[in-house]
Amino acid sequence: MLNAVGLQNVGVRAFVAEKLPKLGGYRTQIVANVFGHTVQEYVEVIQVLETAEGLAAYELNISCPNVKRGGAQFGSEAGLAAEVVTAARKAARRPLWVKLSPNVTDIRAIAQAVESAGADALTVANTYAGMSVDARTQKSRLGSLTGGLSGPAIKPLTLRLVYETCRAVNIPVVGLGGVETPEDVAEYLVVGAAAVQVGTASFVDPKATERLVEGLEKWCMEEKIFDLKELRSSLKED
Repeated sequence: MLNAVGLQNVGVRAFVAEKLPKLGGYRTQIVANVFGHTVQEYVEVIQVLETAEGLAAYELNISCPNVKRGGAQFGSEAGLAAEVVTAARKAARRPLWVKLSPNVTDIRAIAQAVESAGADALTVANTYAGMSVDARTQKSRLGSLTGGLSGPAIKPLTLRLVYETCRAVNIPVVGLGGVETPEDVAEYLVVGAAAVQVGTASFVDPKATERLVEGLEKWCMEEKIFDLKELRSSLKED
């Protein structure tokens, strides 16, 4: 899937007032994704969320453009990434996850920088930059010139990034990218992920996560795996 939908939302205050109370009715942990275009915006969002109950953690989306640095993404350079994480860490009492961008030269350096800045966990990775154009009209098929590529096509690429990140840091890594089957989940665990996220599959099947949980249990029974810890970081490299 190639999308250019942006990060549309109701705003943090409306989220706290209207959406968070409804989410509290579900028997699961709620993680709020946080983004901004300046370091101060990240801090301000977290400060509002800190006044609310019902959240388990924050996930910083650092793939946003820093308008004070000429539009460079916070996650594109270790120093920028550490700067925003340091500020967020000072403002947050809850666990802080950081969602890394795959559109970098060396994800390990950025992972280590945000770990040192106070991240409690990492999510790897966001979407890959891509394009789609119509040769007849000579225009982009998207709402902007570029968009974010996700889904099964990116799994081999992100699997490698998760593997490299897990070997570079000492905090948990959540893998995401092309998770559609129980085997996909297992593969991310084998290379070191502590958990996975499911995104694009939910657009095809809103019950994808339920199906994956049930399917993973069945897969483990068939493979005679009785504890998921047996899979984690079990890759044989020789």
